[in-house]
Amino acid sequence: MATLGEVLIDLLEGYGVDHVFGIPGVHTVELYRGLAASRIRHVTPRHEQGAGFMADGYARASGKPGVCLIITGPGMTNIATALGQAYADSVPMLVISSVNARGQLGKGNGHLHELPSQQGLVAGLTAFSHTLMQAEDLPDVLARAFAVFDSARPRPVHIEIPLDVITADASALPRQAPARSRRPIASQASIDDAAALLSRSRRPLILAGGGAVHAAAALQGLAELLQAPTALTINAKGLLPPGHPLLLGSTQSTGPVRVLAREADVVLAVGTELGETDYDTVFDGGFALDGAVIRVDIEAAQLSRNFAPACTVLGDSADALERLADSVRRTPAPHATAAPDDAPWGAGRVHAVREALEAGWDPALRAQRHYLRTVLDELPEALFVGDSTQPVYQGNLAIDMPGPRRWFNSSTGYGTLGYGLPAAIGAQLAAPGRPVVSLIGDGGLQFTLPELASAVEARLPVIVLLWNNQGYGEIKRYMQQRGIAEIGVDIYTPDFQMLARGFGCDSCRADDPESLRRALRQAAGSQRDRPLLIETSEADWLRAVQEPTFVAPRTRS
Repeated sequence: MATLGEVLIDLLEGYGVDHVFGIPGVHTVELYRGLAASRIRHVTPRHEQGAGFMADGYARASGKPGVCLIITGPGMTNIATALGQAYADSVPMLVISSVNARGQLGKGNGHLHELPSQQGLVAGLTAFSHTLMQAEDLPDVLARAFAVFDSARPRPVHIEIPLDVITADASALPRQAPARSRRPIASQASIDDAAALLSRSRRPLILAGGGAVHAAAALQGLAELLQAPTALTINAKGLLPPGHPLLLGSTQSTGPVRVLAREADVVLAVGTELGETDYDTVFDGGFALDGAVIRVDIEAAQLSRNFAPACTVLGDSADALERLADSVRRTPAPHATAAPDDAPWGAGRVHAVREALEAGWDPALRAQRHYLRTVLDELPEALFVGDSTQPVYQGNLAIDMPGPRRWFNSSTGYGTLGYGLPAAIGAQLAAPGRPVVSLIGDGGLQFTLPELASAVEARLPVIVLLWNNQGYGEIKRYMQQRGIAEIGVDIYTPDFQMLARGFGCDSCRADDPESLRRALRQAAGSQRDRPLLIETSEADWLRAVQEPTFVAPRTRS
């Protein structure tokens, strides 16, 4: 006899799953029965929230869904925050959990790990949550989950399996995964309507989001064809390379870019929510679009959120951008692309905006940008996985990446703390041959500090860049600006060097640019199989790079 738990592992292998994240418990051990004979690697976090963040980082770095095996009850409440972050950022994640036996569901008799409704708990955090009431339904439900990941807006899916169904005889179930879905393509009529608007435009603007992360070549080709300034959300960084003459960066919340956005007569918004945490991080409602908006998205409901469209294109962004370019080439333009007053648009306008931005960056932003550029110079192939911390906020504004899927963090969307370390562990598993850097603050690291043990156990050379400002520095500044008493933000800070070594990690301090370079060079030149924690004091770093004699070297980014 093969149990349902064993058949589940075979089916996951058939879908290309090569890692699962979970903490075994008495309600999930039967899901583990088939793991030993499979090619799937199991990674044990120290908390189910860590499992979810690891799966999230794995999915963002690889483009494949991250998979978790989670215990009934407390496991599900623990992973809920990670589900919220993944849902907000459209990250594919499959959470397979146990649930009490069918005859016990909804009765409230006090069984181990019992909740009134796990499905109700996570319904608003998932594309769907399904209770598998009979073994023979497993292939269909898995197929439905992977159809979401492959051909819809890729959000988390939860499948819960009652204890008596996990152990049911599933010998007769098929072990092969069915044919995979493909992303839907837009109608030609919608493509032609959008192309007609773009062809008439004299001041086109492109706003690209994470829904276009697989469409870098098509996006760049269309931007160059239109000579359209292009702004990228945080999850879209790298879709245009650093130094590209049309790249505005991820600066949509700044004054110069807001002015440009209102000047645009046609705005092509592709794979982006046009949401607050990418376009209005100062929270003043000041981002506006006066031109006609073309929305390109794989989700129909997204086509009308936040900004009303003049034209909609429902379908895969890569296909839509390629066909839009073809249609624009075939559509006669009534006049040349130029501003009515002969002011430069395209590359000229972008250059002026970037010059204005550069002149306006304050010393703290310049210092933290130098911190990040130092890392990128020493580790040019690195992936940066960030938490909600000051260098991440500044990097979101002022760092451009050489390619997609190399800069992501939890400061947008749901905006949780503690994400940076476990998500970097997941990213390192997805990209084993590349440096993975976790950007995290002392407050955020204390949320998920035990996951250092998970990285040591998995023999992963994650680099943890710890920005230590002795508390919740960004919230403290926020309170100061509003005249609020600074309560709860000056927290006790432990000895992270000692803690890192206690977990089995390597550790050092880097409170100035040269010591950071030395630490990174040593990390790059060694065959490490354990994490390295590099701790930087905010006060010492800012002092070092603001000395009158300090000159920042030329950088590649």
